[in-house]
Amino acid sequence: MASQPEIAKNLFASTTTLVDYPAKEEKKSHEDNVDTYLEQLFYKLKNDPEISKLPHNEAHLEIYNALKKRVDDINNETCEPGEENSFFVCDLGEIERLYANWWKELPRVQPFYAVKCNPDLKIIRKLADLGANFDCASKLEIDKVLSMDVNPERIIYANPCKAASFIRYAATNKVMKSTFDNVEELHKIKKFHPESQLFLRIATDDSTAQCRLSTKYGCEMERVDSLLECIKTLGLNLVGVSFHVGSGASDFSSLYKAVRDARIVFDKAVNDYGLPELKTLDVGGGFQLESFKESSAVLRLALDEYFPESSKVDIIAEPGRYLVASAFTLAANVIAKRKLNEAESMIYVNDGVYGNMNCILFDHQEPTPRTLWHDNNYHYDDFDSTSPNPITTCPYKVSMWGPTCDGLDCITKEYYMKHDLVVGDWLYFPRLGAYTSSAATPFNGFDQTADIIYINSENQDNI
Repeated sequence: MASQPEIAKNLFASTTTLVDYPAKEEKKSHEDNVDTYLEQLFYKLKNDPEISKLPHNEAHLEIYNALKKRVDDINNETCEPGEENSFFVCDLGEIERLYANWWKELPRVQPFYAVKCNPDLKIIRKLADLGANFDCASKLEIDKVLSMDVNPERIIYANPCKAASFIRYAATNKVMKSTFDNVEELHKIKKFHPESQLFLRIATDDSTAQCRLSTKYGCEMERVDSLLECIKTLGLNLVGVSFHVGSGASDFSSLYKAVRDARIVFDKAVNDYGLPELKTLDVGGGFQLESFKESSAVLRLALDEYFPESSKVDIIAEPGRYLVASAFTLAANVIAKRKLNEAESMIYVNDGVYGNMNCILFDHQEPTPRTLWHDNNYHYDDFDSTSPNPITTCPYKVSMWGPTCDGLDCITKEYYMKHDLVVGDWLYFPRLGAYTSSAATPFNGFDQTADIIYINSENQDNI
């Protein structure tokens, strides 16, 4: 196992620019001072000016041109019903850049894209062409990936609790990789897909995550023995360990400790139960663009200590939002306005929490509205056209509502606008590609299957 100086050297010699870690702070062994050591490390990461910088700028000109072209073609006074519906602009070039950045920061970790995040077929095709594999959680998601002529070996069925018919379907379609976290699931797998390549999913401390998963999935460490015993008894093929620290985590010590726990399971499987050496570690998802430098630095550190390259263990992950959130921009039309006084209004737009902003309820997101079209002018490049807090340059206070008749359909109860919006104006919401369209509903008769305009800021001929 690597020493603290070796760990720090590996971390700070990485592709992420970080400050030096003073040797005088590395007096005690890592095992004896893991919490203190991690606290010091995270403090330095958070205070490094490079850590919060995004790897590239978004292609604003190309996005603006696509938005403008669509809005220019719409006449609110004469258009057919639904022509002014909300729509997305998807930049496939952004996905290419993020995929390249993934390999820059995590060169040992093969991504399996979490299809549930955004199951758009063009995204699946693009990621398949780039070399990504896929994390599927249902028959329909498996179908979508296989329809792109993706080899089933590139799929992990990462749902620990599956319907028996879905397990049979995976077996028929030669989807071999699968996760589990309980004895009952193992008996189903033994009956319907005994040749499965199995990943034991362990629980993690995801208490700081916005979207927690260990409350539903994952075997606690004290119960791992019962699963390993069952694997041995049933003669099943355990190939690895998986975990997920949740999405939107603010404390990446959980990521480090989950890798450490996975190492314990790897060793226990061989030493205590005589199982063949495990081959793969699945570090799950939850990665976000805004914190990716920090999370990837911590993950590299943990892997170098517990699963160094010399271990010959393959490392995979299940990123979703990291790859697609910033690739999508949503445009919505102001369909109604209720003025409360000279400086305060209720604004109604044609998308909301039952549509492509369901992420407000289900994913704890807070979409950022910006003015796109007002007073016969475009304002896309005015990134200060709105503010979540009262400021002198944004004097118009609004609450913003979706189109349904449900009072729950509220995008924001309070926002401040530079412009006094009117019916027919357009807003846009950047970085809205993760857990949005995938959960939209036709509630109240509103069709929320938004059109998607595809661009490729890296190569316009490759869309």
